[in-house]
Amino acid sequence: MFSGFGHPHEVPHATPQQRPSESVYHPLRQSKGEPGTSYRLKIQSRAVRVTADSAAIDVMTDLSRVAAATIDGHATIDEAHHAMIAHGVRALFVVEAGDIVRGIITATDVLGERPIQFAEQRGLRHAEVLVRDVMTAAELLEVMAFDDVLHARVGDVVAALRLSGRQHALVIESAEQADGTAAMRTVRGIFSVTQIARQLGLPLQLTHDVARTFAEIEAAIGA
Repeated sequence: MFSGFGHPHEVPHATPQQRPSESVYHPLRQSKGEPGTSYRLKIQSRAVRVTADSAAIDVMTDLSRVAAATIDGHATIDEAHHAMIAHGVRALFVVEAGDIVRGIITATDVLGERPIQFAEQRGLRHAEVLVRDVMTAAELLEVMAFDDVLHARVGDVVAALRLSGRQHALVIESAEQADGTAAMRTVRGIFSVTQIARQLGLPLQLTHDVARTFAEIEAAIGA
């Protein structure tokens, strides 16, 4: 039986000296509380409250700190909807081969008119519509350079999203390759109109109305 434990006579004896290549680890000090001691769980901090003049980075979802919510393009839109609910987000990165971004699908894409129109045009049932059929392809997405974002304000991001008429924008970070080939373009983060509205202190909408959200954000910024 391979239980992970040997018989007593099989336990090797420790050598008095460690080999130079071995690391020495020092156990941290531990203690126990007095009788009746209690502890509190750490409450996850809420998103930082911002104003129009706050640093843009404060409203960016930083993918070096937060795992990206993703889905495969061959998944159905119902599966995408369930994934959004599970992750508590309104958008998913559509990926292939693990980390290649092919587009984004939003709650509006899933719950709006686009799936209905696509199903009617192709003679499909609604449940047969796939993520790739209604997503916004990567080449159609607005992107911002991470270096620019580091010097921008929240109001600048809102103005850019308003100009493009989109709910989301990708933040791209470029890194030079060691062999001198073209720079690797990595999605460092994403801006979301919904997230910005939340951090401005605006009430969460039960139905996602992009035009109304922009109007409320601009009113909050103006105030």
